[in-house]
This record gives sequence, structure tokens and C-alpha cells, in this order.
Amino acid sequence: MKFSYEGYAEEGFNTIVFSSQMRHKNILKLIGCCLESQVPTPVFESARRLTLANRIYGPGERHLSLTERLKIAMEIANAIAYLHCGFPRPIVSRTIRSSNIVFDGENTAKLFDFELSMSIPEGETHIEDAVRGAWGCVAPDYFRTSKFNEMSDVYSFSSLLLELLTGKYIGDSIGDYESWEDYVKKHIEQNSFTEIVDPKIVGTGLSPEKEEQLLVFQELAFKCRRHSAEDRPTMVDVAKQLRNMYKSACQIMS
Repeated sequence: MKFSYEGYAEEGFNTIVFSSQMRHKNILKLIGCCLESQVPTPVFESARRLTLANRIYGPGERHLSLTERLKIAMEIANAIAYLHCGFPRPIVSRTIRSSNIVFDGENTAKLFDFELSMSIPEGETHIEDAVRGAWGCVAPDYFRTSKFNEMSDVYSFSSLLLELLTGKYIGDSIGDYESWEDYVKKHIEQNSFTEIVDPKIVGTGLSPEKEEQLLVFQELAFKCRRHSAEDRPTMVDVAKQLRNMYKSACQIMS
């Protein structure tokens, strides 16, 4: 697969620099660069052009079951945890969104695109930079101070979890509600939680076991979405929780 960054030289080089360091089954592998264009074009391992965004919103696409969504969330959490802990200094992605997740022939989710990624320098706990990232995915502390670290990625990941849960893009309007937090919590208080779950998950109805899984899923999303970075779990902890949730879902399905 080729990805063109023509007109965005810095972003293209950044993706190549970081992708060349990655060795993880849930990160799309860089296999070379195409030098025919003015800006080197990264060439990645073979993957389906279908992104997670396509699979959630694409008309005519086969619906993703709750178990499949848990698997995708777990795999991407593993990839982000690797960025944060697999290198001498944590790498912060800043590009965690459903349009940056693709799938290989075995349906394994893979994160790609590191155009905004940065490593936290030695001796520092944060990086100060212009606020960049997808709407609805930028942590409030980063938005307020222009400083970010790996906990900013945890907040962005919460947006992905809510997208998988509701089947709605986090940047979409939600009527009279001020935030996604209000939107979801209000329905929980009114015992109408299933009304905001993606209809493709609900189908003709939910078993008590599946409804419990969905509640735990949203609970994890909001832990990751806490306004204070210190109160959010690490991606290692998030990945562990999702692994347990996925195993539990597989046992229920068996």
C-alpha cells in the first residue's frame, strides 16, 4: 500500500521516520519508500483499503458484532501501549481515529499514519506544540495548555471506543446535548442505554450478558475520557481490561 503526503513534506517524513521503528503486529509495517515523487511516499505491507471508519459507516458493509469490536479495540490498545512503552522514550501518536485503522487479510486491525507523532524528550514529561488532532479527540488539558503526553492518546482512544459503541462519529452533532458524556450518561440514568448503542449491535434485542458487556465497555471509555490526565488509566491497563472483556465475550459466544 502507498500513502501520498504530497504537499505535506514534514508529515510524510515524520510517518516514515516513526513507521521504520515499528515492530508490532497491530501496526502497519513499512517496507520501503517510493522516491519517484518530490516527497518520499511510504510503502506499507499489503492491507485492505477498507478502514475501520468504512466498516462502521460504510453502506452495505457487513455489520461488526460486539465481539469483533472488542477485538479491534483490544488490538489497537495493544498498538498504542507499544508506542508508549516499547521505546526508550514514549511516542505519542496524536492520530488515533477510525480512518487510521486498516485490516490485513486475516482481519487483524492495524494502526498507521504517524504524521503528528512525537517522542517525549529525555527528562521531560510533556511536549508543548500547536494543538493538532481530529475534532472530538483532543484531550481538554492539551487543548487548554498546548502541552501533551501519552495520556493525551488515552483520551483520543476513548473517542474510538465511543465510536465503536454508538456507531456515530465523535465529531457529529448530538442535538441539544453539550457533550458525548452528557449524551451517554443521560440515557444510562433514564434506563434507555440501548437506544444509543449502534443498532447493528443491538439487532433484534440484547441478552442481559451482552448489555452488561456494553455497560462495562462504556465505563472504560469514560475512564479514558476523564478531563484530568492523572485520572485516566494507562494504555497498558486499558489493553489488559479489553483483553479480559474480549475473552469473556468469546466464552459467551461459544
